[in-house]
Amino acid sequence: QVQFVESGGNLVQIGGSLRLSCAASGMLISDRTMAWYRQNPGYQRELVASIAADGSTIYAESGKGRFTISRDNAKNILYLQMDSLKLEDTNVYFCNFGSPSRRLWGQGTQVTVTS
Repeated sequence: QVQFVESGGNLVQIGGSLRLSCAASGMLISDRTMAWYRQNPGYQRELVASIAADGSTIYAESGKGRFTISRDNAKNILYLQMDSLKLEDTNVYFCNFGSPSRRLWGQGTQVTVTS
């Protein structure tokens, strides 16, 4: 059974960095396009970054130049390195397929950026 478990969220000051992790089970993340999303309550979930099976990446404008998506195939973990964090990056972050599966949304991990 496929499952994604996100971790790494924290309270961080403006300009700080965090690395989020998504541990996948039941499938190999290297076989599929994987992505990070974020959502605040009452708002629509938005794509942050994706990485295809061939390693090519796509970033939303909001994170270009600041975020880096990567994966460790041996550990089957997806990462999101977030640098130069801004207040507006405060969100709950989720991982899922590039074409997300509704049933696979996990609890997410909370990132809170403070001044």
